[in-house]
Amino acid sequence: MATCIICGEYTKFTGGLCISCYSKKNETHRAEENDNLEVEPKSGLPEDQKRYRYNMIKGRIAETLIQELFLSLNFNVFRFGMENTIPGIMELLKGVRTDVAHEIRRMPDFVMQNPVNKEVYFIEVKFRANGTFTKNDLPKNYPYANAYIILVSKKHIKCITVPELMDGKEINPESKNYLVSRKEFDLDKEVIIEFCKFATQFFESV
Repeated sequence: MATCIICGEYTKFTGGLCISCYSKKNETHRAEENDNLEVEPKSGLPEDQKRYRYNMIKGRIAETLIQELFLSLNFNVFRFGMENTIPGIMELLKGVRTDVAHEIRRMPDFVMQNPVNKEVYFIEVKFRANGTFTKNDLPKNYPYANAYIILVSKKHIKCITVPELMDGKEINPESKNYLVSRKEFDLDKEVIIEFCKFATQFFESV
């Protein structure tokens, strides 16, 4: 009678394996094959990185839109935000929570000068798809009390000052605080309408 060469149990073939030993051997072989398979590295950005980059791009588009708007009206425009003042600092400050890091992050995006009266303004540019900006959207203890917040949305470009926000005013879809209404800047309404059309084109699918 033929017996298994491993355990000695009955088998059909001389020099072969019984069913039990044959199954165990195959399981071991498959496990070894799986161990030897190379695990392909994941491709593409992780979800948190994807969201971070996506939001950064939206913000940069909004900043460029406002920069070009004021340049077209002969304002002197100077980029002032942290990435422009200290190139590369944004990556270095990821996860850093010190007071100095917070101060750097809160630097306004632009310094702009009116070509007529030579007045100078701090300008912070934000994009909000919902067209809303309130006091709660300001960083805590925001130090630039004389800054103007220009909000770009899918349909409008609006503006509010930090003191107005602190007084409880806000930008929302129904508010009338359009950029053209700021007498300090004395902007051309038709130019702003053209840039609102640009904003609609850039952000219509956001």
